[in-house]
Amino acid sequence: MNGSDPRDIAEFRRIIYSYYEEAGRVFPWRQNADPWGVLVSEFMLQQTQTDRVIPYWERWMRLWPSPQDLARSSLEAAMREWSGLGYNRRARYIRDCAGAIVKDHKGRVPETPGELQTLSGIGPYTAGAVACFGYNYPAVFIETNIRAAALHFFFQGREGVKDREVFPVLEAALDRENPRRWYWALMDYGAALKKLTVNPNRKSAHYAKQSPFEGSFRRLRGIVIRALAFHGPATAEELARRTGIGQEDVYRAAESLEKDLMVAEKEGVYRIAEE
Repeated sequence: MNGSDPRDIAEFRRIIYSYYEEAGRVFPWRQNADPWGVLVSEFMLQQTQTDRVIPYWERWMRLWPSPQDLARSSLEAAMREWSGLGYNRRARYIRDCAGAIVKDHKGRVPETPGELQTLSGIGPYTAGAVACFGYNYPAVFIETNIRAAALHFFFQGREGVKDREVFPVLEAALDRENPRRWYWALMDYGAALKKLTVNPNRKSAHYAKQSPFEGSFRRLRGIVIRALAFHGPATAEELARRTGIGQEDVYRAAESLEKDLMVAEKEGVYRIAEE
């Protein structure tokens, strides 16, 4: 297929929508595309499988169904609910977003990618996805499943394809009347492709395997955050006893978490940071 040929673009759309009508996935954040719920889902879905996210998202939305609810809560409570999802700074980002939405946007999630990128932890992809899925805004954005579908159809026989080559194809193919449904379909097709064939993303110049979690520094950070969120403030020695990891590793993880403003230390006692 040629990404600059309108006939190929039309055929691409037909194939994607045909698959979606037969096998489109159902998620709670799609059934109720409330912008706040969409924003929460997009943070949770970063580098995390959808099946793992569903129970976390449902519990989170019961506890904090609006930005106002989360802004009134503590970071410690958010960290407890996040425990097990990984990349714990995302929990802080969501809570920071909630505060900014209440303070600067009258409690309403911004509608455009430009406004959304002013919020904590939101880059171009998340901004485009929240605008699109929350408001049906015709943004052009890319993530792993979208990229897989585009590479499979339009970059056969290529290696090292850069995203800047993919974006014009996505721009041409975008269904501007219903971008929300189009991206759901595109993502579902890309996700299915990766199960049925060699991952098309290997053709991408941006492809990299995620490093193993077990034994990683990310895991150490997660252990320290979880211990503080569930059991309260502690010294490094107490954290070492609680967690079973070495005291030097506790110091390393805590120092990293302090830099990310997730943990605070005072007189040798560590706790979940607040404003």
